[in-house]
Amino acid sequence: MNEDGTEDGGPTLSPRARFCAVIPAFNESGRIGPVVAEARRHGLAVIVVDDGSSDNTASVAAAAGAEVIRHAENAGKGAALRTGFRRALEASYEGVVTLDADGQHDPEEIPKFIEAYERTGIPVLIGNRLWNPAGMPLVRRLTNRFMSWLLSREMGRYVPDTQCGFRFIRTDLLPYLETHSERFAAESEVLLEMAARGIRMDSVRIRTIYGGERSKIRPCADTIRFWRMLRRWRARHSAARQA
Repeated sequence: MNEDGTEDGGPTLSPRARFCAVIPAFNESGRIGPVVAEARRHGLAVIVVDDGSSDNTASVAAAAGAEVIRHAENAGKGAALRTGFRRALEASYEGVVTLDADGQHDPEEIPKFIEAYERTGIPVLIGNRLWNPAGMPLVRRLTNRFMSWLLSREMGRYVPDTQCGFRFIRTDLLPYLETHSERFAAESEVLLEMAARGIRMDSVRIRTIYGGERSKIRPCADTIRFWRMLRRWRARHSAARQA
């Protein structure tokens, strides 16, 4: 057991890989194995953060070749990402690809992010599903467009799909991206922090994948968390400017 309440398990990270995948997972034993295997096939080491699962997510991920870090209790996606980022920093990877464990992000598209980074040097790349949102439920499509418009306005730069968790981040930026939010609001807060620091960002077109999986997003609760995050972020940065 680590000091922060996590447990390590599974293979150690590859010393040869330049990049790693960080995959938060909660009760995804039926899907996590192929996601890990495909990410490894593209040459990435894989860190799975099992966020308090009650099934065998951890053992399935480890069997597929991931290093698994376990949270004793479910702490939310934001906390899982922070745990994965800390491990990626410890292992000195050049960049991190984040993707979901439930199959909504196709690991076959990982090379798009790596190739775009190597071609342009842009340190942050965010997946863009909204260039062709066919298959995305209408409510999600409208919500994503509104949230992307709102955050783009707040950041002062256009990001077409701010709610997409399929991303590439150069690892040396991670120490500056500690968030205060839990669960899904943390991914929006990361973008706000990067924009405030003038970090270059761009988008990579990816597929829209929606199957029969049950979304872990809770519309009412997560919307409230988003607005609280935005209010705290505005207050914090307003105070910093006045200091």
